[in-house]
Amino acid sequence: MPIVVITGLPASGKSTRARQLRDHFVERGRKVHLISENEAVPKAGFGKNSHTGDSQKEKVVRSDLKSEASRHLNQDDLVILDAGNYIKGYRYELFCMSKVSRTTQCTVFTCIPQEEAWTFNSRRTASDELPGDNETVQPVDNSDVPYTRETFDALCQRYEEPQSNNRWDSPLVVVLPKDTLDMEAIYNALYESQPLPPNQSTYNAPLGATNYLFELDKILQAIIKEILGAVKIKAFGQLRIPGSRNPVKVATSMNALQLNRLRQKFITSTCHASQTSPTPLEQVPHLFVQFINANTIGC
Repeated sequence: MPIVVITGLPASGKSTRARQLRDHFVERGRKVHLISENEAVPKAGFGKNSHTGDSQKEKVVRSDLKSEASRHLNQDDLVILDAGNYIKGYRYELFCMSKVSRTTQCTVFTCIPQEEAWTFNSRRTASDELPGDNETVQPVDNSDVPYTRETFDALCQRYEEPQSNNRWDSPLVVVLPKDTLDMEAIYNALYESQPLPPNQSTYNAPLGATNYLFELDKILQAIIKEILGAVKIKAFGQLRIPGSRNPVKVATSMNALQLNRLRQKFITSTCHASQTSPTPLEQVPHLFVQFINANTIGC
């Protein structure tokens, strides 16, 4: 069923609004799953400040949050995702996930001036230390741990504010610190509107395609390994890939993150095409090389 994506600057009141939403919908008889970044970060073994300065740790936490939200999406329950959700591309991924599950979605933006958020952050007093082995009886929540000034400023600088004209941020509910949350507007957005149908970019491959996808991904991973090997030794230019009639253009700007994003996009488009006629695996290297060349900047 529906998902509420909460987004805002650090210390802007996201968790407070998430609890208000949970309590309101529980009172209305809804089963609610509140998924919180405040619990996901220590659960992953990271400190609140240290994890935000490491892109790989942030990626792990975002993946954990998205996976847990996806597991709870069903025909009966409400999912509230309480996290910074500061990257618009990540919010778009959540939007696509909702479309695949045929659920409605609403974005709540906790709008606040940056210095006022810093004032709220300064009132937090908990330590940013993980518990020892004998202190894990209760789930850890780091919501009362303050950000350092350096981390706080970095998160504010990275923040990509939601826009109501972006379909992945819409419907958008903006709430200021002294505002009362408009529960009826959120309820109507979630329960009185129709979910968007899945399209080509969000359509799931059938279960019967599992082996095909496994073999497809093995081929793509091998090609990426070849390219990254060339990048590592600075062998920029044209690189021959087995199975491809054309060489791949190895650019100085190429990295693992960029290539894996292209891999995921290629898999998505191939999965959709495979609904009717799967692409022969022997053609995949040539097609993937063409796809890379068309979507990367030359050296």
